[in-house]
Amino acid sequence: MIIGNNRTAVIENIRNAAEEGDFYRKVELDDPVLTQKESREITEGYLADRKKPSFKLKSFAARQIANIGSSLLNRQTEIVGEEKLPDFKKGAIITSNHFGPLENTVIRYLVRKHGKKRLNIVSQVTNFAMTGVIGFLMNYADTVPLSDDFRYLAGDFLSVLKELLEKDEAVLIYPEQEMWFNYRKPRPPKRGAYHFAAKLNVPVISCFVEIIDTDEKDTDEFYKVKYRLHILDTLYPSSEKSAKENSIELCQKDYALKKEAYERIYSKPLHYRFEKNDIAGWIGHDV
Repeated sequence: MIIGNNRTAVIENIRNAAEEGDFYRKVELDDPVLTQKESREITEGYLADRKKPSFKLKSFAARQIANIGSSLLNRQTEIVGEEKLPDFKKGAIITSNHFGPLENTVIRYLVRKHGKKRLNIVSQVTNFAMTGVIGFLMNYADTVPLSDDFRYLAGDFLSVLKELLEKDEAVLIYPEQEMWFNYRKPRPPKRGAYHFAAKLNVPVISCFVEIIDTDEKDTDEFYKVKYRLHILDTLYPSSEKSAKENSIELCQKDYALKKEAYERIYSKPLHYRFEKNDIAGWIGHDV
């Protein structure tokens, strides 16, 4: 299912960003742009409302929609490496590659299969300004807004994560930060997810989603795709190291795992020179 317009222009943005080594650049054309005040209003509204009955009711409805969607979208999804999961009765941060607005359904499918009632997803604050059904899901389907406000990150945001993880819930964080549409390659991660894991002393479950082209067309420009979820390893912060040391080490290990997975799965070395096959399902011209 293709969500979003102007895919050719977005792919060109991905090509330019990758070849310039700017792996955290926004590439979508229609993403909301917020002022600092607007971002703060969203995070403050979330914190004020998240425990209200009306918010919980909307979250319940959004969760049911997301759960049904996850089951339907992942009927063909394979999971490899489930034996590498830790005791899923405990809280954990999950990291994965970020290539589409619906690929979090793969991780939701995983955690529900292993007995979790919900998957909490850390999402850029700009996503909370979206409208329509996607906007409703972005706001209420167990999402936690992420902004660049340091006081929010170090205070309320960290407290929300702590609360969720102490309740033994799973939290998905995309260390690549921005979504790059159908981009197969893992990008160097930002350190935030690993900092939170180190501060809260929880494991990081490293995942990588393989995107497989099918023979069925989705649009004139794209074939439909399906997924294979690879669980790579579970990484633990060391009690003998500082939060900063742990975050750096966890970040480096996670990227190494995802790089190795990419090279093994696609049988090619990882580099960031743009190739047509970097975009899954794309029928576009050779580059």
